[in-house]
Amino acid sequence: MRNKFLAIIPARGGSKRLPRKNVLDLSGKPLIVWSIEAGLKSKYISDVVVSSDDEEILEIAKESNAKTIKRPQEFASDTATTFDTLKHTIENMKEYEYVVLLQPTSPLRNEKHIDEAIKLLEKKNADAVISVCKMEHSPLWSNTLDDDLSMISFLSDEVLNKRSQDLPNYFRLNGAIYICNTSKFLENKGFFLKENIFAYIMENDVSIDIDEKLDFIIANELMKSKADND
Repeated sequence: MRNKFLAIIPARGGSKRLPRKNVLDLSGKPLIVWSIEAGLKSKYISDVVVSSDDEEILEIAKESNAKTIKRPQEFASDTATTFDTLKHTIENMKEYEYVVLLQPTSPLRNEKHIDEAIKLLEKKNADAVISVCKMEHSPLWSNTLDDDLSMISFLSDEVLNKRSQDLPNYFRLNGAIYICNTSKFLENKGFFLKENIFAYIMENDVSIDIDEKLDFIIANELMKSKADND
């Protein structure tokens, strides 16, 4: 019998901008453990599996009660795609109706967010759901600059005299949750389907995506603040 939701946490050992980030201590736990625990606590996730080329990460995952898959080196390079990594994991697990990508760099995303995203998927009878958050600054206030730094026509006329609160809301990917029907994911080679795909909106304070040291510092402070208020 096919299981419903497989959560995959891809975690390479190498990271250039923040070395060993997946095992760095964040508020008392290795970074990756926050995502493992969120997946395990979800009411809907059937299994949580960590894909990694790194023995320390795989050992932490096992100690945290996640399943593990040793990632081949060709899927652990800087040029390897997320799709290739997830496809390798899917092919080495039993069949699941949906694949759920939980990136370890989103430690403030918890089981509540995962369950809400899955409930949205079911409510919409969707094939895919991807998490987003509201943009902190409207992209309508931005533009490219030439080498001479001229700002002629930097902003369009319809934007020039508007207050920021009068501009439409824009949303961005926050990297926290990606859900897709497994067969459609494999056929499309990614989560961004051409139809029947919806956004799950998350708050900005849980949308930190750790890519460099400053992100890690901000996440740590948010974790401390949350712990103090609980």
